[in-house]
Amino acid sequence: MPFFTTGMIGYIEGSVISKDEKSLVIITGGVGYRVFTSNESIAKNPKSLSLFTHLAVRENALDLYGFESKEELSFFELLLTIPGIGPKSALSILNMAHVDTLRSAIGSGDVSYLTKVSGIGRKTAEKIILELKDKIGEIAKEENISMKETSDAILALVSLGYSERDVRETLKQIGKNELSTEELIKEALKNLGK
Repeated sequence: MPFFTTGMIGYIEGSVISKDEKSLVIITGGVGYRVFTSNESIAKNPKSLSLFTHLAVRENALDLYGFESKEELSFFELLLTIPGIGPKSALSILNMAHVDTLRSAIGSGDVSYLTKVSGIGRKTAEKIILELKDKIGEIAKEENISMKETSDAILALVSLGYSERDVRETLKQIGKNELSTEELIKEALKNLGK
């Protein structure tokens, strides 16, 4: 069973010397660290990068996970408190939707929205809501993200033939602006058409 800690390596800054679809190798102080990170960080193709990190210690491996913001790291670590969700699953969830969007869905207890936006299964969504709703409920109430608009935009874009994964990724990049469903669709179509 894995033991999680952030104490040993909490931050890394250096030059990116290689990458694959799930990780970057960042060289700092003459040592290259393989850091699992978000699709967004990898897609930027940076020459240098600074990341807040989480070290996952297992019996046969030490895996480093990196995040561009403390907010992402905190949410990642919150997901790790849920039985059955390991670092790879937590990173996959964060790859599918913005932290604010996930927090709002969990805080409102909206299972169907969480499955649509993040792409996780219903049982996992229910488990996440059950475990985290009380912890983040108050924060989520303060968020000004309209879940209905995002959910409706996803359905509309998927019905136009776009893949759900591409749509979620595009809406994540648009961010948390207060846009109507129509505006979200319009912005998404600009990005999906590139």
